[in-house]
Amino acid sequence: MRNERDEWEIPGGYIEHGETPTQAVTREVKEELGITPPTGRLLVVDWAPTPAEGDKQLFVFDGGVLDRHWLDRIVLDQDELAGYGFHEVAEIGTVTILRLAQRITQGDRARREGATLYLESGEVVA
Repeated sequence: MRNERDEWEIPGGYIEHGETPTQAVTREVKEELGITPPTGRLLVVDWAPTPAEGDKQLFVFDGGVLDRHWLDRIVLDQDELAGYGFHEVAEIGTVTILRLAQRITQGDRARREGATLYLESGEVVA
């Protein structure tokens, strides 16, 4: 959970100049959780307009299942995070904002189906 918000978030942040999306996810997970587990395949790309910051493209990669080896090594960035937790996909809408819940739900679907999904504002575009 981020310090400045009441809702849960997934690890992430902005891509830095010259950085690929996979490099960014590896860096952000390392900065926020102190670990570098393997990054799996791309599950979701979501186009998300925000009035304050402009249009964004958000990437969700498969983080896999963290076994005890990774869980025991988590060290939170105290400046950014107040805690971490694991939630069932079916209940994700109760702990985070709607658009992120949709992104996570569609990421779970993409993982199960072996697909990559393109979303606009959290909704699948066929």
